[in-house]
Amino acid sequence: MNSISSSTATTPALATALARIQNFLHCETPDAWVETAKQSENQALLLLDHANCEKKAASTAVNLMYRYVGDFEMMHKMSRLAREELRHYEQVMQIMQKRGIAYEQITPCRYAGELRKPVRTHEPARFVDTLIVGAIIEARSCERFAKLAPHLDEELKTFYLSLLKSEARHYEDYLHLAKKVANGEDISERVNVFLELEKSLIESADTEFRFHSGVLQ
Repeated sequence: MNSISSSTATTPALATALARIQNFLHCETPDAWVETAKQSENQALLLLDHANCEKKAASTAVNLMYRYVGDFEMMHKMSRLAREELRHYEQVMQIMQKRGIAYEQITPCRYAGELRKPVRTHEPARFVDTLIVGAIIEARSCERFAKLAPHLDEELKTFYLSLLKSEARHYEDYLHLAKKVANGEDISERVNVFLELEKSLIESADTEFRFHSGVLQ
């Protein structure tokens, strides 16, 4: 995968974090998706789906705090993650309101639902897989923000670049917790199962444009 440009990675630490994400994911966002995303007629839909993604990310973190009580590190990290995702949600809504974009109901894309299908149903395997999926979603979000930002207007470019640091940390937190919950077991095989599925979702044709969609047909 291509390295992050200096104009995108504003600090050496962020450049290193983004490089780790690029090495982690099995593919980069296709240029065809970026071409669709940067079209002016898709900006409202991009922001609306982004807002929904932030809201869902916060909800996922809170649900994990309720389901898996007792691990103070996990609960602290998920609490911080939820607060940050809700703050991002508020920021997206502010941009939407400023631009006169209505907050309407839209269907989610296939991405998250399909990515969660291989999650095992017994514990602690279910917890491990759920955390791996969280890591992949956060990694893809960060990679996609970084790749898309240079093609957007100055306001959106600045906003998306401001999200990179927290999104990169969310990916690392989820992956760290997955390894911790596995209690010494090697999770690389499970990670690869989900990463290969994620690659197919990102690179294959999709029927609707969303923040995590594949290439529009």
